[in-house]
Amino acid sequence: MSLIGYARVSTKDQDLGAQMEALEAAGCVKVFHGKQSGKSDDNQAKLREMLEYVREGDTLILTKLDRLGRSLSKILFTIEELQSKGVAVRTLDGQVDTTSNSPMQKAMTQLLGVFAELEHSIIVDRLQSGRERTGRKGGRAKALTDSQIQLVRKLFSEGASKAQLSTRFSVSRATIMRALQA
Repeated sequence: MSLIGYARVSTKDQDLGAQMEALEAAGCVKVFHGKQSGKSDDNQAKLREMLEYVREGDTLILTKLDRLGRSLSKILFTIEELQSKGVAVRTLDGQVDTTSNSPMQKAMTQLLGVFAELEHSIIVDRLQSGRERTGRKGGRAKALTDSQIQLVRKLFSEGASKAQLSTRFSVSRATIMRALQA
């Protein structure tokens, strides 16, 4: 059973010193650390390295919960991954401590899950509102406009071949066939 530390700062200008000192003072035998944003590939590599290193019975120590990731959902996913390996998580600020099986601590972790779900819902709602406001619903633009589809149908009924129509409108034969079937 070992205490393993994980420290992270978001930019190269920030200092890891305070986190490293706090983790060492807490008794961590090994500390994984890096200076990178939560999204960077380097951060993902450091996180993966730590996740592969920890073993059942270990406790991961963090100065604050947000050191584990940028979003609450990502943090909770990582905590679940750690717990599935039998690794406890404890923050030095007292926010999370999965080392105890107290009902209050279990409730706190579940409450964090509720907030992660809420955060995700708010992001999805914000994206959807933006799409509706701009009229951009997402997805690929249509190859043919409605008026072009009508013209394709008219020309086809007048004897134009599918190959001729695909060349004229610079689309594939499959697009012409879909326009004729619609």
